[in-house]
Amino acid sequence: MIEVPYYNKEGETEEPLKFDETVFGRKVRRRLLRDAVLMYEANRRQGNAHTKTRAQISGTGKKPFRQKGTGRARQGTRRSPHHRGGGVAWGPKRRDFSYAIPARARHEALKSALLSKLLDGQTVVIEGLSADEPKTSKVAGLLEKIEISGSCLVGVKGYDVNLVKSFRNIQRVRLEDVRNFNACEVLKRKTLLLTREALDALSEQARRKGGQAAGPA
Repeated sequence: MIEVPYYNKEGETEEPLKFDETVFGRKVRRRLLRDAVLMYEANRRQGNAHTKTRAQISGTGKKPFRQKGTGRARQGTRRSPHHRGGGVAWGPKRRDFSYAIPARARHEALKSALLSKLLDGQTVVIEGLSADEPKTSKVAGLLEKIEISGSCLVGVKGYDVNLVKSFRNIQRVRLEDVRNFNACEVLKRKTLLLTREALDALSEQARRKGGQAAGPA
């Protein structure tokens, strides 16, 4: 069991939440995390860089000058790569960088990412988050009150439009439904802020897919 900082809805400190971290695995699987992060980053690449070969350059096919008698090297086209404005030899082409690792591996990587945040003391739990109207200053003040600075991933269960609008203008802070969590998003931000409901949902998901039944105490 580890103790996780716990706050009420007003950002006031409550008794630390006791949580059995083994629900997310016995150890952080670093190699699996690396494989997952590489996959997610590769899938974000657009792969739009493209150069034209000599066959794709528009222009005349006429021989620049006669073959013999000029003293110059023989040339057959102005579209050759060694001419200015000609094609590019061995240049980049549009390509799809995306690939996938097995779904079970992605799920285990997410569990390891969550476990690492718990073990490193970078996880904070709050009783709940709500907003009657979009108000960035209110949620920014709440983050300041619970001493969260730097990048932060806020995990909730289900989307609230007012919450989304409240968080979206805060730099380096991202609000996400825990159903859409992945290892890369969890690792790339300094702090993980979860509502109690979101933590329960993650624990239940881990239990359903092979984790243990233990959760928040």
